[in-house]
Amino acid sequence: MPSSAHDQLVPILRWLFGSNLLEREDVVRKARHMLLDTIGCALAGLEAPVLRAQRQLLHNEQPGTFTCAPDAAGVSAAAASELLATAAVWDEACEGLARAHGRPGVGVIAACLPLAVQLKRSLGELLAALITGYEVGARMGEWLRIRPGMHVDAGWPALGVAAAVARLQRRSADEALAAIEIAACQVPFGLYAPVRAGANARNTYLAHACALGLQAARAAASGMDAPQTALGEYARIALGLDPESARLAPAGEFLILESYLKPFASVRHVHYGATAALALRERLYARLAEIESIELAIYQEALTYCGNRDPQTPIAAQFSLSFGLASALRFGELSPAVYRDDRFLEAGMRRLEQLVTIIPDPDRTARNVRGATLTVQLPNETLKTEVDSVKGDRGDPLDAEAVRAKFFGYVPKRLDQAVATRFVDAVLDGDTSQSTAALWAMLQFA
Repeated sequence: MPSSAHDQLVPILRWLFGSNLLEREDVVRKARHMLLDTIGCALAGLEAPVLRAQRQLLHNEQPGTFTCAPDAAGVSAAAASELLATAAVWDEACEGLARAHGRPGVGVIAACLPLAVQLKRSLGELLAALITGYEVGARMGEWLRIRPGMHVDAGWPALGVAAAVARLQRRSADEALAAIEIAACQVPFGLYAPVRAGANARNTYLAHACALGLQAARAAASGMDAPQTALGEYARIALGLDPESARLAPAGEFLILESYLKPFASVRHVHYGATAALALRERLYARLAEIESIELAIYQEALTYCGNRDPQTPIAAQFSLSFGLASALRFGELSPAVYRDDRFLEAGMRRLEQLVTIIPDPDRTARNVRGATLTVQLPNETLKTEVDSVKGDRGDPLDAEAVRAKFFGYVPKRLDQAVATRFVDAVLDGDTSQSTAALWAMLQFA
């Protein structure tokens, strides 16, 4: 007999709250990598002029002691959560989980890092909260599949945040479940429309999820409760799902081990075409002007979410298969810098983007597998390559050195490199008993 999501969450939360999660070396390693990677993505995003302005507004309205960037004025923990969540997705370079069709970790880290510093929690407690929130969010994401026209970030990530914050508050599994159900009573949904329009309102969605998760955890800790049917009713009313359709991964199965970290600053769907382009680039770079046509065959989901052509704003480009492919061919990279400087509208790259034709791959679509086939036509030669996996996938994860290199490529150049190195070493290899407040202070934000 199928059971409700509520009933399935009970043993999952008892497992997560009743276990010493830090005993699993592979899980902790993945959590450390994700924490550092997300912080690096946020530090890069915070350099954007819009977020500089938001940072000042939040300081004026919610001054506090948490500093989010070099030379930044302090803000409250709640304001810092808003900033970090928005900044971490600004360049679309952050983590994700394919089976959840979203990113269970970003909101959890954005909500928990400032709170951990404020509550003087250890790195180990922060990592345990991250793992807890990730496992809940990943399961919710796999089940609560959004409808066409929605964007995932404003939905189920709040449920993982609620569980993670409860863990960081040293609450019980029952209180975490209450927090999840309280959040489920009011989970909103975000529109995909801003991405199509090239508007960056999408970047506020995870900040909203953080606020909801934090609020729900505080409410549960105060003694508030919610109906045990909340998750099922949300699934039915908001998403049109059968409330009894939940088939959550069981206790003991760590979905965080299937998560990916991105080598490129773009939606994961874009990585397949960009990787294929890099595979051919050495043979093509001296002949880019000779290219007559480019065809990318890819699974349908990638076309659905990333079919934007001739993007005129960074967020539209981050969701553009053709832009990512052209950038990889022209520049040999797809980093935040591509969206920031004069390369964004560079004529050679834009010419390549216009040459791209994107078609659905019926075989990959039917088998529900990711991958792409790239065909480049030259006057007297056809070059072709296939990509069935990309760097960061479970079978080929970013190792510690790759995560470290990405962090240093993203952080502001005015940040002292020796200080940043000590911070990176502490996050990746440091004692889990160290204070998060001392850890964050290593960056000497002031």
